[in-house]
Amino acid sequence: MNIENELMTPSEVAALFRVDPKTVARWADSGKLASVRTLGGHRRFPRKDVFETIKRSQGPQGQ
Repeated sequence: MNIENELMTPSEVAALFRVDPKTVARWADSGKLASVRTLGGHRRFPRKDVFETIKRSQGPQGQ
């Protein structure tokens, strides 16, 4: 599997943003962060989308 296609758990995403996993779930519910559901109903976050969100949140570089 390509690293860009890997899925992350809410806990993994929360650790990157230094927030609670429930906050990550709220972001997904509000559309701020893309997510998919497993057959068991668990949320997973595409790694590529998570890192794109991090880049957007940092704003323009060099300022």
